[in-house]
Amino acid sequence: MVSQANPTAVVSGAAGFIGSHICRRLVSDGYHVIGVDNLSTGSESNIEDLVSSGAMEFLPQDVSNPVLVDSDVDLVLHLASPASPDDFERLPIQILKVGGLGTHNMLGLAKAKSARFLLASTSEVYGDPLVHPQPESYWGNVNSLGPRGVYDEAKRYAEAMTMAYKATHNVDVCIARIFNTYGPAMRIDDGRVVTNFIAAALRNEPLNIYGKGEQTRTFCFIDDQIEGLIRLIRSSETGPVNIGGVEETTVAALGQKIIELAGSSSAIETKPLPQDDPQRRCPDLTLARSLLDWEPEVSLEDGLKSTISHFRQHLNSSQ
Repeated sequence: MVSQANPTAVVSGAAGFIGSHICRRLVSDGYHVIGVDNLSTGSESNIEDLVSSGAMEFLPQDVSNPVLVDSDVDLVLHLASPASPDDFERLPIQILKVGGLGTHNMLGLAKAKSARFLLASTSEVYGDPLVHPQPESYWGNVNSLGPRGVYDEAKRYAEAMTMAYKATHNVDVCIARIFNTYGPAMRIDDGRVVTNFIAAALRNEPLNIYGKGEQTRTFCFIDDQIEGLIRLIRSSETGPVNIGGVEETTVAALGQKIIELAGSSSAIETKPLPQDDPQRRCPDLTLARSLLDWEPEVSLEDGLKSTISHFRQHLNSSQ
């Protein structure tokens, strides 16, 4: 468990979206953070102020290779992995390696340091679910051979590896199943629905809706997500525990909402539905509420307003 003097946390995927936010939270909570990232999808600019201040060390390496840390370590958080649909096609081997070898190496570090380990898993382990909303007890409906299979199966394997280290080596582990998270510090070109829609709306370009846009999602603002992850790793729970939003909305309604909030003249255009695109996705938060006393507090509208404002500033500064 966490020591009281100078606690240290090692975070993989530290320069990414969720990783950089959790590094900031850990630093603000008094941790010395050692961040690891190969920058395949992350950006060093997300953490450069933490590094320059000395609150954080940065190791620019792929966690598919062994991670060596000389100091004592209290927490190991494994968040590394490309995670957008565009990445599934662009980086399939890397996704499988970071889910397999990367998880093995980070668990090995936690074992060597007697540290508590958190795996950032995903709602993608449920695939195109036949149960709604999805409880942690649901085993999923996953096509291992489809275009999303590399990410789905990498995370399912990572969960199995995590539980094997708990059973075999008594490593103190926990698993978070993260549902769609959004907010400042996302890559504007990352290929996820929120960033795609916001970027198009701010440029007054068409928003592409796949199929009829009737598929549903929930979205969790980054501040809520980080609070959930912190509560889980500070608890004695193993999980898995779903951490996500509960305002279920269709993709078409999300697009219209973003056009409205951005004050955009964009139109909506329809495209063919991709293979294995989940039709409904919504977490059952019973465990998060009962075990962690956690549920999301930021409304979808408020979170979108904040995110749109961030990307508007980003686009204006880059022109």
